[in-house]
Amino acid sequence: MTRRALLGAFAATTASAAPYAANAFGLLRGAGDIRRLKMHSARTGESIDMIYWIDGDYIRPAIQEITYFMRDWRSDETLDIDPRTVDIMAASHNLLETRQPYLLLSGYRSPATNAMLRARSSGVARNSLHMQGQAADLRIEGRSVRQVAAAAQSCNAGGVGRYSGSNFTHMDCGPVRSWGR
Repeated sequence: MTRRALLGAFAATTASAAPYAANAFGLLRGAGDIRRLKMHSARTGESIDMIYWIDGDYIRPAIQEITYFMRDWRSDETLDIDPRTVDIMAASHNLLETRQPYLLLSGYRSPATNAMLRARSSGVARNSLHMQGQAADLRIEGRSVRQVAAAAQSCNAGGVGRYSGSNFTHMDCGPVRSWGR
């Protein structure tokens, strides 16, 4: 069996084992066999414009760079970012038809950071998917929270939270659900 056939079989197994993510992957198929993510962090001043997937394969060094970029900026700690979250972000960005990068407000959060934020706000989950590297809080210049959330929800591939008062959208690769206004 060739490497490509093995990867194809694995991809088919993964899609059937996690059908909620299949729509996000399907939305990315029209991307010309590449997946790209553009983000800026106001917290660190860093930016990335990263092709992280080519012709059916994740590019491990690119995923590692995205993981570092999405680190807990308060403690400089990292945890592997789940590529499914990156796929949802990329698919949503494609649907928004903009060249503007995401502004990353929060990616991975250490348990200490999550506890600190939880003490300050009732909107922070005790077992947040941010602590598992499976969530991001984002905004895009020129797009409303409602527009970004609608794009993410159309992926039908994870959780989408609208935080209009704070001007950001939460995306994660957990169960399909939505909340906020």
